[in-house]
Amino acid sequence: MEYVHKPVLLDECMEVLNIRPGGVYVDGTLGRAGHSREIARRLTVGRLICIDQDMAAIEAAEERLAPWRDRVTLVHGNFSGLADILRQAGVSGVDGALFDLGVSSPQLDDASRGFSYMQDAPLDMRMDAAAALTAREVVNTWSPEELRRILYEYGEERYAPAIARAIVRAREEKPVETTLELADIIRGAMPPAALREKQHPAKRTFQAVRIAVNGELDVLPPMLKAAVESLNPGGRLAVITFHSLEDRIVKRTMRDMARGCTCPPEFPVCVCGKKPMLRLVTRRPIVPGTEELSENPRARSAKLRAAEKCEAFDI
Repeated sequence: MEYVHKPVLLDECMEVLNIRPGGVYVDGTLGRAGHSREIARRLTVGRLICIDQDMAAIEAAEERLAPWRDRVTLVHGNFSGLADILRQAGVSGVDGALFDLGVSSPQLDDASRGFSYMQDAPLDMRMDAAAALTAREVVNTWSPEELRRILYEYGEERYAPAIARAIVRAREEKPVETTLELADIIRGAMPPAALREKQHPAKRTFQAVRIAVNGELDVLPPMLKAAVESLNPGGRLAVITFHSLEDRIVKRTMRDMARGCTCPPEFPVCVCGKKPMLRLVTRRPIVPGTEELSENPRARSAKLRAAEKCEAFDI
């Protein structure tokens, strides 16, 4: 069957990355290879480094990127190790880097991975199946205080205390083993008004546990720093986020790197000597249009931010 998947904000990503046929690019979150296919298709003598911590994504990409395989390097790893990955690939600088921070559709659709609160499966949620920490361990062994913290901070769940208490009560009787068991516990801890909301009651909690299992927020600042350092002058960084915590980190990091001078406003002249590393390509995030949302409801929370390495700044 012809592969027809269209990833989130595809056209917008290609526009902000400004792909050059002979350039070197990184797709730090390969996933279903939708963005990578479009980048590779635009290259002639260029090179594309594709990274994913999910081995299933790497294996599937062998077929999906087959027509352009001569210009593509597939790497099984986490984008947190970007600097080492590029060094091992013999790449000294790149002309563009893309990171799509959402969970890929195959991970959501494969019930056995344990990401979905709509299908029963063992509590897993690991993006890298070889990683040690699972959702089962988080749910059954982390302290009530730590559960409450991640639900509130990572899931922005206003009923975090009640849900954490309900999880602890349930696991005292027997371990929580499956996704639907956890979803039922969450539902039982929430007031009737919350259950009438359009959003599934378990969505925020599952998001929080997934972020904790995969350390998603911890790796963002060093990844962004490494990505900017790897860019050639004039190179572009594009990042797609799917919730406010990620977007806040990306926004703040790009803004700080584009700021330059950090002297107090009352100083008559700059004494810090700091120069901007980036120029913001997007002052406000780019979001999906009506047509894309009608075709792919999962894109509704996506935000794309992009920045360009300053020509005068080369690390």
